[in-house]
Amino acid sequence: MHICYITAEYPILNLAHGGIGSFIKTLSVELVKKKINVSILRISDINSYKIINDNGISVHLIPRSKMPLSFILNSYRINKYLKKIHLKNKVHIVETAELGLAFVKKRKGIKYIIRMHGGHHYFALAEKRKLEWRKVWQEKKSFKKADYILAVSEYVKETTRNLLNLGNQEIQVIYNPIDTVKFYRADNKKVIKHTIFFAGSIVEKKGIKQLIESIKYLVEDYPNCKLIVAGKDSFIPGTNKLYRPILLKNISENILTHIEFLGAIPNSDIPKWIEKANVCCYPSHMEAMPIAWLEVLSMGKIFIGSNLGPAKEAIKDGETGLLINPFKPKEIAEKIKWVFENEGKSKEIGDNARKEIIKRFNINSLVDENILFYKSKI
Repeated sequence: MHICYITAEYPILNLAHGGIGSFIKTLSVELVKKKINVSILRISDINSYKIINDNGISVHLIPRSKMPLSFILNSYRINKYLKKIHLKNKVHIVETAELGLAFVKKRKGIKYIIRMHGGHHYFALAEKRKLEWRKVWQEKKSFKKADYILAVSEYVKETTRNLLNLGNQEIQVIYNPIDTVKFYRADNKKVIKHTIFFAGSIVEKKGIKQLIESIKYLVEDYPNCKLIVAGKDSFIPGTNKLYRPILLKNISENILTHIEFLGAIPNSDIPKWIEKANVCCYPSHMEAMPIAWLEVLSMGKIFIGSNLGPAKEAIKDGETGLLINPFKPKEIAEKIKWVFENEGKSKEIGDNARKEIIKRFNINSLVDENILFYKSKI
């Protein structure tokens, strides 16, 4: 079996990547171990075509067009490359996220799958922002081309079903897998007291604004507290304006001294930062099934996350993590204070979290679930 993933996020070289890319990498590594061929087509900000063998995964980096209406040329390049790969080594499955099939030319003998990670309609609703007509058209066109649909949570499945009027179409849910070896059991002796860690893109929907605002409720009782932020600067949706300068414009100098921005860091470096944190807090306004959350839980760390969307599919509040209203900075601060002051209970919750991840989100079992799905469709 040969599976080809089309993405702009696969983590390789020093190229920026995201949660979908981390998911594809984690799954692909295990698929290759099961003797399944995996190819990645990634549109990237590079100057020339590159093919990299990433531990048995064939990664094809395609230069991103800088011309007007670049999506047309990018799509042409993807289709040309996909045809080339298919002729050399027959492709059985092509998988993308919600928007990805819109301009893909379908070929006989290949099954085309969309895996819902949260598309344009989904996040526009969550962020209460206007739909962009081009992305609306693209997403609907993409779903019409899909032979089968997967979803990473029940919440994203049913929400997207309603938003795109998918009716009774069959949609299977397979949760995002976590490599529990890479995201190992953290050593509590390495914790730096009163440190808070955040990993995610610097953009409104990740809740970074409210997390930073929560610091003002902490500094008086914990003058040495520090927020460590790991993530790439991102544009405000629908604009070419970076969010971070706007975010920092209204933050006082006193609060800024308690914040350290690491910028985008390799996913392989994330575990050591999670391990050192006293608490990890990712108060996203909406997620589909956040891999970043699962990574923290896998390490047996106390985690604070949003109570919206699929949160309860990933976390049992008070048992495997703590859930908060992500729009209330004071509530976020109160939960952080609770962690600082309840070391024993926090450790117990972290231990429960790792057990739950191993039970429900472990790559060793979920890779087999994915393979069964793929085989049933070809």
